[in-house]
Amino acid sequence: MTAWQLERNTYGRLVLIDEAGERHENVVPVRAFPIAAPEEGVSLVSQDGHELVWIDSLADLSGAQRKEVDAELASREFVPEIRALKRVSSFATPSTWYVETDRGETSFILRGEEDIRRLAQDMLLIADSHGIEFLIRNLPSLDRHSRRLLDRFL
Repeated sequence: MTAWQLERNTYGRLVLIDEAGERHENVVPVRAFPIAAPEEGVSLVSQDGHELVWIDSLADLSGAQRKEVDAELASREFVPEIRALKRVSSFATPSTWYVETDRGETSFILRGEEDIRRLAQDMLLIADSHGIEFLIRNLPSLDRHSRRLLDRFL
């Protein structure tokens, strides 16, 4: 059980009440490893950038605290996960990619192969022309057609 509490102010912003009872307005949760270990290592940071609380694991939080932290993280993070590559406009860049993500179907423009970064053996991060990042969490889990398209760019 934690000795600190979280609540929302009248503007819907996160407020941390620390062990001494001091209120810290506009607290922001920040993941240490948002892709590799999203459930571990979260810092609650003050509006001036100082760490107020370190959370080893989100599983350690009470139900209410977890709900508040998860809601705040969801509002700040947007990294759609690619489930399938449907087609690409061209094998030369820039090219338009038509993909299926965990948030639905979309398309984006890949400016160059350098916008595809390998994070781990089977994990890729792809940045589109607007800076939005798309994640392929498990390369071998993609269907054969998707892997063939992707191989042309790797």
